[in-house]
Amino acid sequence: MKIRPLHDRVVVRRKEEEETTAGGIILSGAAKEKPNQGEVIAVGTGKPLDSGELRALSVSVGDQVVFGRYADSNTINIDGEDLIILSEGDIYGVIDA
Repeated sequence: MKIRPLHDRVVVRRKEEEETTAGGIILSGAAKEKPNQGEVIAVGTGKPLDSGELRALSVSVGDQVVFGRYADSNTINIDGEDLIILSEGDIYGVIDA
């Protein structure tokens, strides 16, 4: 199944949770923090302006992005995979490799 977000919405696949710390300590399930980074897998058509025009989004499919830590209130499950639907304004930045 595919999803097509509307307007200025973006669908993000969250980066995998870290299993160990930088010092090598293995984290239990309760100690793990959900990452606030992920990959954009779908984008909407753009933000509607008052003039009726659409402003293109600043992110595109494949971008690695940073978003708010508590942005997972719009989590959906498609084909057994948890995805997050965000407004473009909830994305803080794009990570360049």
